[in-house]
Amino acid sequence: MVDISQVQYGSSILEITYIVASVLFIIGLKMLSHPLTARRGNTLAAFGMGFAIVATIIFHRKEGEPIGNIPYILAAIALGTLIGWIIAKRVKMTAMPQLVSFFNGMGGAAAALISIMEFPHVSPELLAKSGMANGHVLAILLGLMIGTVSWAGSMIAFGKLDGRIGDLRIKAMKYVNLAILAVLVGFIIFIMTRQVESSRELMPYVYSMFVVAVVYGVLFVMPIGGADMPVVISLLNSFTGVAAAMGGFLYNNQAMLTGGILVGSAGTILTVLMCRAMNRSLLNVIVGVFGGGGATTAASGGDVKEISVSDAAILLSYSKKVVIVPGYGLAVAQAQHVCHELDKLLEEKGVEVRYAIHPVAGRMPGHMNVLLAEADVPYEQLVESDEINPDLPNTDVVVVIGANDVVNPAAEDDPSSPIYGMPIVKARDARNIIVMKRGMGKGYAAIENMLFFDDKTRMLFGDAKTTLQNLVNEVKNL
Repeated sequence: MVDISQVQYGSSILEITYIVASVLFIIGLKMLSHPLTARRGNTLAAFGMGFAIVATIIFHRKEGEPIGNIPYILAAIALGTLIGWIIAKRVKMTAMPQLVSFFNGMGGAAAALISIMEFPHVSPELLAKSGMANGHVLAILLGLMIGTVSWAGSMIAFGKLDGRIGDLRIKAMKYVNLAILAVLVGFIIFIMTRQVESSRELMPYVYSMFVVAVVYGVLFVMPIGGADMPVVISLLNSFTGVAAAMGGFLYNNQAMLTGGILVGSAGTILTVLMCRAMNRSLLNVIVGVFGGGGATTAASGGDVKEISVSDAAILLSYSKKVVIVPGYGLAVAQAQHVCHELDKLLEEKGVEVRYAIHPVAGRMPGHMNVLLAEADVPYEQLVESDEINPDLPNTDVVVVIGANDVVNPAAEDDPSSPIYGMPIVKARDARNIIVMKRGMGKGYAAIENMLFFDDKTRMLFGDAKTTLQNLVNEVKNL
């Protein structure tokens, strides 16, 4: 016989636990806003999730009975923890965008699987009372659609970021995507207007909806050019959060609901900010028609001028203001520590050194902040591009290390360019420009950078880490 008082006590404990977990999520998210507290915030939020999971296993009751299959649940948690830990330890900083896409996709897949598993178990009492047109069914179907789109889209984003999948540039794609989206909405309306005794009768339509959602997730991301991938990563992240929130509604789980709402809202806000940073329309993101990526500039840029390491060291050492613009090339070379050593040497000589951080430098929001925080660069030295741009005309030297598209004047000068209108670090406004690159290769948007041919620009060719180390040695000897 079930002890009602014990069940009520466990339910109260569980609700309190979910509130505590939700508070930890919020505090953790707040701490993620600063590199110095981000790791602690991440740990705090993870602890909140673990706390909620353990409390659910111990105190959750369904019809008075505890959760079953505990060994399988614990085994799944252990296996997921092990796989996640190994992947996170092995991933390179340059592959962080791919990792974010992959993990985000797994969240979407989990939300979609929850919906598929829960749909056949809609209670007959609920169906008898309101039919299929109820909030419970709507949450299931929205979780299925959004979670599947997030999973499929994230996997394509992973492939594109990893260089395994190209762009599908078809002008009619936006109409195809809108048509598929209309079909998905049609599925939801059709299913919710059926009169059935059991929701199992509609499973063929649910599976069909899943397939259509996969197709939409793939086609939604395929047209997007490489230069615009940061926006789509952020958008897919918000999709996963919304899908998780649907699961919170299904299970009346406040922790799951709060976590989903936080991820969904944060992802949406970041998407809007990224759209502004990339000068893209959010509507175009949704229908999958924006992005550059494949275009190139046919015109030859002209001649480039080189500078030696010793001359670069002299120019930097006798400057008053130096701004470093880090990019993907710095991350690839793992040169952040040597770069920080250089800025410390220059500061010892009385040079003011700051870092100009573009919102999407490194192919992902916050990529450069994390990279430089790893090298213990003081956060005060990291300045957003729109804040530092007004001071660049008074800057003696701008050092561009592995950045390309985020300093490309085509964003301001060439209306035909795929990055036209995108806010950039206005490196060309500085008195002198040193660009560190391996060669004259184009950036992620695959277009020519006319900054390299500017009269004030000097190219310092070579691997970023090796070149910076040689530069450090030269500055020490001055």
